Amino acid sequence: MKQNRWLLRASTLLAIALVLNVTVTAAAEVGSSGDPLVTLSYLNETYLDTILSKVDSKIATRNAELIAQLGGSGAGGAAASTFTVVTLSKGQVLYGDIGCEVMLRVGTAACVSASSPGLIDETGGSAIDNGASLVKNHLYMMTIEDRGVKATAATVKLLVRGSYQIK
Repeated sequence: MKQNRWLLRASTLLAIALVLNVTVTAAAEVGSSGDPLVTLSYLNETYLDTILSKVDSKIATRNAELIAQLGGSGAGGAAASTFTVVTLSKGQVLYGDIGCEVMLRVGTAACVSASSPGLIDETGGSAIDNGASLVKNHLYMMTIEDRGVKATAATVKLLVRGSYQIK
């Protein structure tokens, strides 16, 4: 009888040890570098391509909506909504047509106008007159003909949207 109890205890202990060993072994291998839960090739080849195609589709849809809102289709509508980098040397003046927008990025510049108001500071919500300095990163609009921006530094870089002439 004692021998049967010893055999029963040994068998139970062996079964518990076997179950613990299998559980620990299985848990240790899942998610390791040898058997990852998600493979890098799946992320790079499948998932990333799916995400990028969805993003491209949404961008194309949004661009089409913006072009339709601007009232143009193709390059004509898009050209009016893009900025161009213009570099001026000291003393050069950029004259913009009505509706032309200018943003000073590098250097210093001043407003050129024969009468008031000179330029409309869209960022500050005010107007500046002839000779007033432009503030960097403020967006200015020319609402009357013969309005311009004169470079007062050796090199001036402007972002310009709309038609303009340099004299």
